[in-house]
Amino acid sequence: MLPYGNYFPDKFSYLLNFECCNQCAVSSERQDGRYRALHLGDHQANHHTSSGTPVFFHFDRAFDQAFIFHPSIHPIIIGPQARHPILWYWWFEKSIPKVLKDCRADVFLSMDGYCSLTTERQQVMVIHDLAYRHFPEQVPLWVRLFYKYYVPRYVQKADHLVTVSEASRRDVSDMSGIDTGLISVAYNGCRTEFRPLNGASIQKVKEKLSAGEPYFIFVGAIHPRKNVLHLLQAFERFKWSSGSCHKLILVGRKAWMTEDLDRYLASMSHRSSVIWMPYLAANDLADAVAAASALICPSYLEGFGVPVLEALMCDVPVIISNRFSLPEVGGPGAYLVDPDSPEQISYAMETVLKDPDLPHRIELGRSHRTKFDWDKSAEVIAKIIFQKDEN
Repeated sequence: MLPYGNYFPDKFSYLLNFECCNQCAVSSERQDGRYRALHLGDHQANHHTSSGTPVFFHFDRAFDQAFIFHPSIHPIIIGPQARHPILWYWWFEKSIPKVLKDCRADVFLSMDGYCSLTTERQQVMVIHDLAYRHFPEQVPLWVRLFYKYYVPRYVQKADHLVTVSEASRRDVSDMSGIDTGLISVAYNGCRTEFRPLNGASIQKVKEKLSAGEPYFIFVGAIHPRKNVLHLLQAFERFKWSSGSCHKLILVGRKAWMTEDLDRYLASMSHRSSVIWMPYLAANDLADAVAAASALICPSYLEGFGVPVLEALMCDVPVIISNRFSLPEVGGPGAYLVDPDSPEQISYAMETVLKDPDLPHRIELGRSHRTKFDWDKSAEVIAKIIFQKDEN
């Protein structure tokens, strides 16, 4: 998903320039782009360490020191900070072309659906999804106008397109008319913090988060496309029909358009069983997911669905929407539901707690999750960059 300006306070842009036999500039404005860039940078840095060639990472604001993981990396901050459509335009059409020229980059790799219409350098653009096309009413006006005008032009301008799922690849192809065979897929990966917990550790997490009670978990920014309202309605039905002591933990900030959700939450008979946590640190989030009875992701559209993969890495069952990329990421062991049906979501909650086939579904998840790996994604993108440089 493309970032919605100030609605994403933790986002930042960065530009990586690998000053080596392949000179490449990279830009990204999202969390999973950071991890892909780190692995791509690690791949490049390790490959070129023997030559002593410096690697330049360019940012538009203060950056996480985790990027400086190798002595050959030299960070540089350029402006302006790209927090608004006007500044996105300036950054990609004014600042980026100048930096690309100054660093003599051969290929510009943009990690989050932007590129430059004015540079003549070769460009590889990563697109996570085109949610603004499917849910325009959920995008702020100026952002929507920016995307509607620029994204189709970016897609035509880029020399190579990369998406994070087959679903997004089909969507980009449908919008642009570009054959899917000309669009690569580099899946998202998962942080190493996400791993299974043993029984004692699970109970310790429950005592910390839910007064020792079992719980379902949702992870993600809260806005209409995430469909949390139907999740709450389903949980209410589940509590009435099952009599279970389960809680529902929502992890994520309230992003926009949450008024209907807020009203419903306040009216719930089982409001005390819903726990909202705007933020959890990485290790705490990994523990929270690993201790859950199931992760629930009822979204209408995800370009990938990282929380689903995080749950699979923890051997936690997933209840997911049957829309867009989620079945692709959840795999054959997932419980698929119609996101428009609180009844189906509620039934899946009851099913996962008593399903005799659950161990087999977990085993299917273990096998399926092996296809999602940051190193594999870095190899896909690095191969494209090398080919562009050779051309």
